[in-house]
Amino acid sequence: MQAQEPDAAGYIVKVGETAPDFEMTLTTGEKIRLSSLRGKVVMLQFTASWCGVCRKEMPFIERDIWQKHKDNASFALLGIDRDEPLEKVNAFIKQTKVTYPMGLDPGADIFAKYAERQAGITRNVLIDKEGKIVLMTRLYNEDEFASLCKKIDELLK
Repeated sequence: MQAQEPDAAGYIVKVGETAPDFEMTLTTGEKIRLSSLRGKVVMLQFTASWCGVCRKEMPFIERDIWQKHKDNASFALLGIDRDEPLEKVNAFIKQTKVTYPMGLDPGADIFAKYAERQAGITRNVLIDKEGKIVLMTRLYNEDEFASLCKKIDELLK
């Protein structure tokens, strides 16, 4: 394991590095492995139902990113719910009205590959077609979110 010191936002991965691989079970029961998405631009959204900022951000992710790019075969968006049971995650999806795929992260083990296990959420990690991290956000900030949207557009050109 990397023994990297976390940055100010609690991330232990850095831009330019290959995104740590993981397998996750989606709320649909389907399993997905990050490395199987090579060749696509992938956005990971770390979230949880108790996170107010996540709830604020998710409708924007749905509208400005998912609805815009969901039909693009070169794009994938995965919500990763931190350590909550399926019933709770399904209720959260209903409340936030998001339609992008959401997966379960029991024990926050996937999260811990990217940031200190105790670090906060919401976080977005944008990964290019080669599997490298190109952008990481923390909390919801309109300018940062706009730069995330812009970067996705650029990567998908």
